[in-house]
Amino acid sequence: MQQQRLQARLMKCLSCSHSHSHLPLPPPPPPPPPPFSSLQRFASSQPKGVAKVILKKGKTQLFKDGSPMVYSGAIDRIIGRPPPKTGDIVLVADGTEKPIGWGLYNSVSMFCVRLMQLEEEATRDPSCALDMEKLLETRINAAVELRRGLGLPSATTNAYRLVNSEGDRLSGLIVDVFGDLAVVASSAAWVEKYRSKVKACISSIDEINHIHWRPSVEILKEEGMDAADLKELHPSTCPQRTKVIENGISYAISLEGQKTGFYADQRENRMFLSTISHGQRVLDVCCYSGGFALNAAKGGAMSITGVDTSLPALELARENISLNNLDPEKASFLREDATVFMKGALSRNDSWDIVILDPPKLAPSRKVLQSASGMYRNLNSLAMKITRRGGLLMTCSCSGAMTQSGTFLRTLQGAASMAERKITVLRQSGAGCDHPIDPSYPEGAYLSNILLRVL
Repeated sequence: MQQQRLQARLMKCLSCSHSHSHLPLPPPPPPPPPPFSSLQRFASSQPKGVAKVILKKGKTQLFKDGSPMVYSGAIDRIIGRPPPKTGDIVLVADGTEKPIGWGLYNSVSMFCVRLMQLEEEATRDPSCALDMEKLLETRINAAVELRRGLGLPSATTNAYRLVNSEGDRLSGLIVDVFGDLAVVASSAAWVEKYRSKVKACISSIDEINHIHWRPSVEILKEEGMDAADLKELHPSTCPQRTKVIENGISYAISLEGQKTGFYADQRENRMFLSTISHGQRVLDVCCYSGGFALNAAKGGAMSITGVDTSLPALELARENISLNNLDPEKASFLREDATVFMKGALSRNDSWDIVILDPPKLAPSRKVLQSASGMYRNLNSLAMKITRRGGLLMTCSCSGAMTQSGTFLRTLQGAASMAERKITVLRQSGAGCDHPIDPSYPEGAYLSNILLRVL
């Protein structure tokens, strides 16, 4: 009886097993969703739509790593009808059309897009996504906070760089502050398009009472802008002269002068010079308004000679000596070509304990680097010959092409050979800490300042 029950149970189990073998298999799992893109979602919500710039294969990583300038050769195609116009916000996407960031388009420039924000940043903080005005406000506020953290402005320095283009992630925008006046150097079409917002952001900074807009006309022509329009856009209403203080030294500044009116980038190098000038005879070649000369005087130099070809710059230098109550008998400023002056000094057997050589930009582009290297070599060879043996030469290059090439020291070694002198490097420096550089855009590094002992 028990055996019959076991057989019945076994048959039932087999019957159940057989019926289950005909059940349908579970469906396969659904495919994973496409990669999520915050920027794509934001772009979809825009009433006019946002054009998409698709990068060529192999070009994406450069821009994901932070390089802000998307050049025309990196672009495969542009999706969007009508096509974007200069100043429009566009998405930048990889070959699968997945956005990696967004930026501002230019239909004329070799830099088709200036990237403003990456996808990961928009996901982390969507408040600025595809919103240039909000991004401007955020980045300028961040620049202000960075300078405050660096102690700028201070009781002894109120001349500094507030926004340093790619270094502050606002490519094409430079802002220098001189006391209560801000000078805006615009070198991108998008800056001109958003000038009212730029001005509003800068005006909101407590100490700023005046804004002087200074478009870089030649560069903006390459951005597709009309020079005549630029002049009409920015009639000047602020004072053309002002006074600042740097490292406790007062300077008169002319806004009609070179660049933004004052070279704040050399501040830390000028201060260093003041610490080594006591009792020395100092020559400042290409002295402009006397920045290095004044610091040498403050440091107790025995005598200072400044040389420049610009009469307005020399007038400012003389005014700055008076402004700081320095002994005018110890400082003389001469209007003469640097090469002519140094050759004349050599013929008279004149020499100085410290020579500063800070020429204007001799290599504005890589194309002319070779010929510029020859000019740097010749100038520095003369400067070494009029530096007393055992004396110091502080030599500078503000040419980005020279600094980025890494050949300035080699050029100086060539100059030493020409001069039949031996040099050793004591100090290498660049622009001050208020001139940040984005390592993903090394083209932002332009200033070299090298202190040599000349034997």
